[in-house]
Amino acid sequence: MLWEQRGERAPNPPRGSFPVATPQLVRPRADRAIATATWMGHSTVLLQVGGLNILTDPVWSERAFPVQWLGPRRVMPPPIALDALPPLDIVLLSHSHYDHLDRPTVQRLARLHRDAIWVAPLALGKYLREFGVAQVVELDWWQHTVVKGATITATPARHFSARRAGDRNATLWCGYAVEIEGRRAWFAGDTAYHPEFRRIGERCGPFDLVLMPIGAYDPRWFMQSVHLDPSEAVQAYTEATLAYPSTPLPLMLGIHWGTFRLTSEPMEEPPRRVREAWERQRLDPDLLWIAAFGETRGW
Repeated sequence: MLWEQRGERAPNPPRGSFPVATPQLVRPRADRAIATATWMGHSTVLLQVGGLNILTDPVWSERAFPVQWLGPRRVMPPPIALDALPPLDIVLLSHSHYDHLDRPTVQRLARLHRDAIWVAPLALGKYLREFGVAQVVELDWWQHTVVKGATITATPARHFSARRAGDRNATLWCGYAVEIEGRRAWFAGDTAYHPEFRRIGERCGPFDLVLMPIGAYDPRWFMQSVHLDPSEAVQAYTEATLAYPSTPLPLMLGIHWGTFRLTSEPMEEPPRRVREAWERQRLDPDLLWIAAFGETRGW
């Protein structure tokens, strides 16, 4: 197997060993002219933009698994407590896997943020309603909705879904393009490389911020159909920006790494490899953001 060719599987780094920062959040909401992103770990990002608070794939549990005594355990704790989040307006769910759709987190958020609108791919709403979410909008690829002034478009992804016995691919998976107050962000979701990245940029760009998965990619014989590796992540970013050559390139935040050990590559490897791929493409190093856990940056 590939990880045997690379040598023994690297051990997990010590808990809490990656850089951390204090989130710079505005409560209850930032001014409409402000746009910031705060990485909470894995694929969880809080966007404060256009006067709204938008959260992606919220996971605060200790383990990404159906039970909390087994399965992938956090290497890095969440940078803030769940109840310390500002009032949420929109929550974006990319798909059903446990490291993206976490029942305990959803249940608590549903109680704490009753006015939030949850946007999910087709057929995933039934799970959210089971978990206590009151307001759900389901989207197919390329469908869009307007929520509290934000235009949200579900974008194609190459992945799969499964949550319980017999439901493999019974629900859709996707990314999301968000446009509000003249700013555009793209959350690529959980995805492998596919031919639609350029069309996503053409139809939903130009982007100011891209949230791109960069980890959980080895062994490639198995993971290449579900997750980007760092070189592919940079290629996807490049293709999604080709349609607007006269527009400044967006900031890219690398997500989906460093939080849960899901695959065989060393957990500290994705940032190094994505920086190397970025340099090979001769892209501006200031536009690649490898965030500390909890770090906030404007866009």
